[in-house]
Amino acid sequence: MDFTAERKAMVDSQVRVNDVTSHEIHKAMMAVPRENYCAPDRIFAAYSDAEVEIAADRRLMPARDLSKLLQAADAREGEKALAIAAPYAAAVLARMGLTVTAQEAEQAVFDVVGAALEAEGVATALAPLSRPVGEGWDLIVCEGGVAAVPDAWGAALRIGGRMVLVERRGAIGKAALYTKGREGLSRRELFDSSPALLAELTPAPSFAL
Repeated sequence: MDFTAERKAMVDSQVRVNDVTSHEIHKAMMAVPRENYCAPDRIFAAYSDAEVEIAADRRLMPARDLSKLLQAADAREGEKALAIAAPYAAAVLARMGLTVTAQEAEQAVFDVVGAALEAEGVATALAPLSRPVGEGWDLIVCEGGVAAVPDAWGAALRIGGRMVLVERRGAIGKAALYTKGREGLSRRELFDSSPALLAELTPAPSFAL
């Protein structure tokens, strides 16, 4: 497969046409080899608009949704970003000039994407997803769906920091931008999105007697 051509087709057909106008995002997505961030037997689908398996319960967020999240986040060169369950997003942000750490709870994910992240200069951290490593982040991004945003994620942002993710409590989720002010977090809905829920952050169902 001609992955260079596949990357261009992905940006042209999934990113530009969905009102993502950031040239920095276009250039980064044209450069990052997305095929290095999915399971080896799913490489053929890396540039499709599907959620492609990485390992464990992790999947690549479709390029359309991720690019819209990153544009809303207003990621800036020189900022410090934490990518939680978001290895491809981590690589894209690194190409945009941010200092990035990718956090995962499953070593199996890093077994697939670790070498690619290292090549992009992305630091890695193995820790529960509900407990973000570090503090004072300018940006937090997540590619998986969350039923509820852990309080610790907001606490890990600096004042003025942003967080982009998809909250999903039903069949259709809502992408959201959170911005941290001195009085707490403000929230703005962005668009519909339905990534697979992150099992670790999904509470077990309860039954009333």
